[in-house]
Amino acid sequence: MDCMRIQSTLSHRKNWKYDVFVSFRGETRNNFTDHLYAALRRHGIVAFRDDTKLKKGGLISEELLEAIEASQVLIVVFSMNYASSTWCLQELAKIADCIQVPGHRVLPVFCDVSPSEVRKQSGNYEEAFVEHEERFKGDTEMMEQVQRWRGALTQVANLSGWDLKDKSQSAEIEKIVKAVTNRLSLKPSSSVSNDIVGIHSPVQELEKLLVLDSEDDVRVMM
Repeated sequence: MDCMRIQSTLSHRKNWKYDVFVSFRGETRNNFTDHLYAALRRHGIVAFRDDTKLKKGGLISEELLEAIEASQVLIVVFSMNYASSTWCLQELAKIADCIQVPGHRVLPVFCDVSPSEVRKQSGNYEEAFVEHEERFKGDTEMMEQVQRWRGALTQVANLSGWDLKDKSQSAEIEKIVKAVTNRLSLKPSSSVSNDIVGIHSPVQELEKLLVLDSEDDVRVMM
């Protein structure tokens, strides 16, 4: 890898406006999500936080879409009524689009719902989609959106994440923060996909060489 390519990679990392974006339903605002934000702050992690009340209908704001694009790590907190909010589902669809964008990392957290229920849209998620389909019946464009939301749920729920059932939330939050910290600092971690054969050793060697002491540092590999 030449000097210009290294500089380009480092410049890309510095362009993030936020370290983390958290998508969540209001029901987790005053418990798990609030504790997660507090833990992120304690570790110096800059997280975008939308403190407005999430709406059941309407279009997601451009500010939120831009915040998702501008955040390196995207955390989705799935809860019992997450899928009942079209606002949350619009966020999720945007987050799913970012999975294939270089630099983004999507982390699902299953707060009071099982990963299987989210992936298969069963239980409360099935009930939510029955309501969405009834509401948008006859609107071809919105019915296409509903199918997109279903696909996004399956896609994100299939990613490696955290199932909080019967576990200490504080302990799991520390694990989440550690994963985020590793991602932001380019420390070697399990974030490298196991699907890419032979990539772990070269990536880890590169990460060791790219530890920066300040924002102006540039490392050159010969």
